[in-house]
Amino acid sequence: MKNILWLPSILILSLLLVGCGKGIKNPLNWEITDFNYINQENEEFGLKDLKGKVWVADFIFTNCETVCSPMTANMVDLQEKLKEEGLDVEIISFSVDPEMDTPEMLKEYAIKFDADLSSWNLLTGYSQKSIEEFATKSFKTLVKKPNSNNQVIHGTSFYLVNQEGKVVKDYNGLSDVPYDLIVNDAKILLSMN
Repeated sequence: MKNILWLPSILILSLLLVGCGKGIKNPLNWEITDFNYINQENEEFGLKDLKGKVWVADFIFTNCETVCSPMTANMVDLQEKLKEEGLDVEIISFSVDPEMDTPEMLKEYAIKFDADLSSWNLLTGYSQKSIEEFATKSFKTLVKKPNSNNQVIHGTSFYLVNQEGKVVKDYNGLSDVPYDLIVNDAKILLSMN
């Protein structure tokens, strides 16, 4: 009889211990400011379209001569790994050269990499000043287009964003991409719904 009385206490303690390990460790919790831009289909797309969804973001541009091609190839690999795990995660790429990157150019660029555009939106339709401020405020990253050059300076991170529109983690998106960690962190966020 005494053993039966202990059973509820053991179950409650077990649930508490399991619950403690849930969630992203040391989340960044950077609030993303509201946005409403244009995607590669020339349709409006904004933060409201991502409400309740887990997503991964990066910053690229189609005329990039250095880091954007490997980053985009890495994002395609990440998209494949997320799909293999059956995870419903959106991909968002913000153009850091919006005056040059039309929706048509972004679509052509994505197709060149075999990106699955059913869950990937490449965004433009804002001013250079807007994307520079948005990147700094929401993602704590630099975006700067020098007057003397057509190459835009920008960060190379991938950002994991939770269902409330907060950046919870950032990862190297250029080399040694921690695919397994990103997939695992996305699983954790999706399990918290």
